Amino acid sequence: MLSEYGVAIERLTVDHADALLAFERENRKYFALSIADRGDEFFANFTEILHARVAEQAEGVCHFHVLVEPDGTVVGRVNLIDVEDGSAELGYRLAERVTGRGLATAAVRAIVQLAANEYGLRQLTAGAALANVASWTVLERAGFQRVGETAGTRPQVAYLLRLEVL
Repeated sequence: MLSEYGVAIERLTVDHADALLAFERENRKYFALSIADRGDEFFANFTEILHARVAEQAEGVCHFHVLVEPDGTVVGRVNLIDVEDGSAELGYRLAERVTGRGLATAAVRAIVQLAANEYGLRQLTAGAALANVASWTVLERAGFQRVGETAGTRPQVAYLLRLEVL
């Protein structure tokens, strides 16, 4: 629980479907400013995609989390994907209306603790768009070290965090 922010971190379930879809729709344009748009197909096939994600989670391939307000509104996602050999990639997104208050940093720190203590991970990687200084700041405040940059359509800054049981 991130009580100081009035949200809980919950493991993703199909019960989050309506609130998660609303979150993705309401923030689509905002997210597209810094990351690739999910595309219309994502929204058209949302239920199938959600069920596939929950199945991946059950297999231990990924760990998906949502940030939920007391009324059930989803205001963020924090995910660990491609879990393999003690490593995973961290990704997160927050609703525009809750940014700038430290919630992203608190959520990433909480997931880092879960990664080490609950999921037994030893290393996390992350990327942030070259132009997204706010995401760099979140990752750096959570202990990630900048390790380079990637090229491509949307260049990114690459980050690494080695974990210890906390």
